[in-house]
Amino acid sequence: MSKPRSMTPRKLLRLLVGAGFVVQRQKGSHTILKHPESGRYVVVPMHPRDLPKGTLHDILKNAGLNKH
Repeated sequence: MSKPRSMTPRKLLRLLVGAGFVVQRQKGSHTILKHPESGRYVVVPMHPRDLPKGTLHDILKNAGLNKH
């Protein structure tokens, strides 16, 4: 996967669900997802604007999606 420059939290959430993650819960403005096979947890801040690219990169790295 090439590194996206920017992405909204909703688009990122759709990407993660498409990669097999399942929404576990939401607390405040943060949604917590878990992958049932790998057991990885990912936290997505659900703010109205695009995620900062460093935050986006870290979320994708924690999800194991940065090597494609």
